[in-house]
Amino acid sequence: MSIPTFEDIKNNKEFKTYIEIGDKYLGIKGYTKHEFGHVTKVAETAGDILENLGFSKREVELAKIAGYIHDIGNMVNREEHAQTGACISFNILTRLGMEPEEIAIIVSSVGNHDADVGIPINPVSAALILADKTDVRRSRVRNTDFATFDIHDRVNYAVEKADIKVDKLNRIIELALTIDTSICPLIDYFEIFLTRMILCRKAADFLNTKFTLVMNGMKML
Repeated sequence: MSIPTFEDIKNNKEFKTYIEIGDKYLGIKGYTKHEFGHVTKVAETAGDILENLGFSKREVELAKIAGYIHDIGNMVNREEHAQTGACISFNILTRLGMEPEEIAIIVSSVGNHDADVGIPINPVSAALILADKTDVRRSRVRNTDFATFDIHDRVNYAVEKADIKVDKLNRIIELALTIDTSICPLIDYFEIFLTRMILCRKAADFLNTKFTLVMNGMKML
């Protein structure tokens, strides 16, 4: 049996179904979008981070796989979705014939991506954390009624642009945000994302880099 690739995972019916259903359930609860757009962006960003830092081709691919499947636990419940998703991923990846060492990397990365309980434990998990926690953008907001926006809707909707930049030479990973402050003051971003930014700093430290946050041209972290 051949080694499962990122393309194999993207085309796998189980993963595709669980991502779709998980996003549907989160929509009922009023969460921002966690659909294919989100997981694809996370996968690509996680892979780009490791590639730019000089990691091997297979490590880059494992980061992309972990990024793509990291949210499948949402189909069960938002609570402890990271750990649930890790268990589900373990079963599917085992059946697909992935090597135990690689399964361990992916499963532990999925299980540690949540901001409340997760920690970076390997390069793939660190890249996943950075990619997931920095995916803030207007297009993830489901609510179309601006008058009923909560703080999460406002913060995401206010982000006009979000770029992750990796400076391999100086070992810096920068999140550069352009925010419409007429929609959301900068302090609101920190109110709901401070825990995520702290986790991003830990993830960057694990990769022997420094995490910086730039908002509207001003360095905040």
